[in-house]
Amino acid sequence: MPAKSSIYSFGLKLGLFLLVGASIFVAVFFSLRPLARTEGARKGIAINAVPGSVVVQAEYVMELKSEAEGRLLSSELDPGKKVKSGEILAQIDPADLHLEVEHLQSEFESAKKRLAIGSSIAIELLNARDALDQSERLKGLGSLSEAELIKQRRSFKMIEQRAALEEVNNRQLIEGLENTLKVKQNQLRKMTVLAPFDGVVSTVVARPGDLLGAKATMATLISTSRTVEAKISEENFSGIKIGQKCTVRFLGYGGTNYDAYVIKILPTADPETQRYIVHLDVKIDAEKLVPGITGEVSIIVAERPNATLIPRRALFDNRVYVVSDSQVKMRRVEVGYVALNVAEITKGLVEGEQVIVEELDKFRDGDRVRVVTLK
Repeated sequence: MPAKSSIYSFGLKLGLFLLVGASIFVAVFFSLRPLARTEGARKGIAINAVPGSVVVQAEYVMELKSEAEGRLLSSELDPGKKVKSGEILAQIDPADLHLEVEHLQSEFESAKKRLAIGSSIAIELLNARDALDQSERLKGLGSLSEAELIKQRRSFKMIEQRAALEEVNNRQLIEGLENTLKVKQNQLRKMTVLAPFDGVVSTVVARPGDLLGAKATMATLISTSRTVEAKISEENFSGIKIGQKCTVRFLGYGGTNYDAYVIKILPTADPETQRYIVHLDVKIDAEKLVPGITGEVSIIVAERPNATLIPRRALFDNRVYVVSDSQVKMRRVEVGYVALNVAEITKGLVEGEQVIVEELDKFRDGDRVRVVTLK
């Protein structure tokens, strides 16, 4: 009896050992299977989207130049400083020009006073007129010869011409002084350098104390307004229209997608790349639109409802890896609309089937896998 009990106990232990061993073997064998991350095919709106590259440009980049020459007296220019349109940025020494303006102003006022007082020739002309009238009366009475009357008329005409010429010269002097004064006053205004638009100071090349020539560069300004340019290949350009929705992703901001719209279509292509340029209105904080930042865009040109959709990254050569009962099956599919992240499958896949979406190069048709469903 004890012998049978001992045999029974040994058999039970052996069975448990084999069961545990088998379980460990199965667990180890299963753990050696590759891990397949999958997503299920789903119903949704298929989007026909045109891809393109994106770059953010400053709407204006301008070299700030001095319109007048002189020594730079003061400057508010500093790299990185934000400026407002009309804000005073620099002052060129106006001392010499102030003296010129004062001198011209004095001459102008004096000339106007002289003109207001009148001319001595005008008085001489009045006297000559009276004398000529007297001569005309005497000639009528027979007391003055014809020759004397003609001489009197010539004398009056000469004085009349002198008076007219003096008036022309006086007016020309007044107008010349007034015009010169306006020019100098305009030059004086140019000694104060104003910001031409809202922007940011990029570089500064002139500092207080520098002697500037006319048209000398003082700094570079970049406007705060931005242009988001999308470059589209020639074969995809024909379907693009103003107002179409877009999805934009900037490389500097990870995988975040931003809504956008087409707001302008340029009519000509870049002659070197044959790519067309469209402008986008992107729904993003303006401060994030740093000039030079790049990304990609997907412009929606058509939509189709109730379509079978899968992640675009699951596709390779119009094939997908479908996982069923932990086994990988490679399947050829027909692809419809393709957007930035999603692809439409028109044939070969039904809603709910799981497709591998990551590390596709690790799998082969018939592989046994462990499945992690992402969605």
